[in-house]
Amino acid sequence: MNDVARPAFSLFRWVKYATYLLLSLNVWFFFAEEMDSARFALASGDAMASGIQLFSATLDTVAWVVLLLLFELETAVIPDHRLQGRLRFAIHGVRFLCTAAIVMAFLGYVGEWQTLLPSELLGGDACARVNEGWSVMIKLDDFVPLSLENCGELPADTRLVSGLEQVVASPAGLLEGQRLALVDVINSAAWILVVIMLEIEVRLLTRWGAASRPVTQIANTLKMVLYATLVVAAVYWGFKGDFLDFWDAALWLFAFVFIELNVFEWQQEIRDRSPAT
Repeated sequence: MNDVARPAFSLFRWVKYATYLLLSLNVWFFFAEEMDSARFALASGDAMASGIQLFSATLDTVAWVVLLLLFELETAVIPDHRLQGRLRFAIHGVRFLCTAAIVMAFLGYVGEWQTLLPSELLGGDACARVNEGWSVMIKLDDFVPLSLENCGELPADTRLVSGLEQVVASPAGLLEGQRLALVDVINSAAWILVVIMLEIEVRLLTRWGAASRPVTQIANTLKMVLYATLVVAAVYWGFKGDFLDFWDAALWLFAFVFIELNVFEWQQEIRDRSPAT
């Protein structure tokens, strides 16, 4: 019986770690994408805030990958009796740094969304600005130089994006950018809440035993709502043709299936040991 179960576990483990590897590769993909749009820096704000807003996805992905690996170590790799002393302190220290980075990335998403909100009607002919270093925003993080080829295609009600330096956009393109930026904010907030719920579940509810069941049911319901929100965000990115965001969101949802299974097995182990203590 053990011989039959072992290959299944091995396959499960390899699929899980392959997913983690793919998520790690996304760090490079987001960095390359954001480097491409980095020259369209914000016109206002200090250098630190601008950097966070420009590289929010990269910072966010790095922090989440490290946090994911920490969850994996605590719930599936390191035995409970080893999670103490310096090792526990080190893990909690790295988790604190990752949490700070995730919050900073969330604030970067909020800042990017707020940057796209103010706009005004572009005065004069857009083609007169061709040689002045202006750009056209197609959608979020997607800019092209203003040229003689595309300036004539801009509608009469072209908008000047007030928060960006020398950037114009069609009303439809600006609205698309605003919506995508808002989805980034909602997605980031939902993931933060998911991890808060997991931390409560792992640190508190697992130790309370039967007394925690009503609270656990509420926590599970809230997590289902949050996961549903994340699925909707992924589907939205898929329909809007933002493949990298869709691919990344789908991978994260798949990865957290493994984390939830780890937490479930860990809880079961603690329950099995509790009668003997």
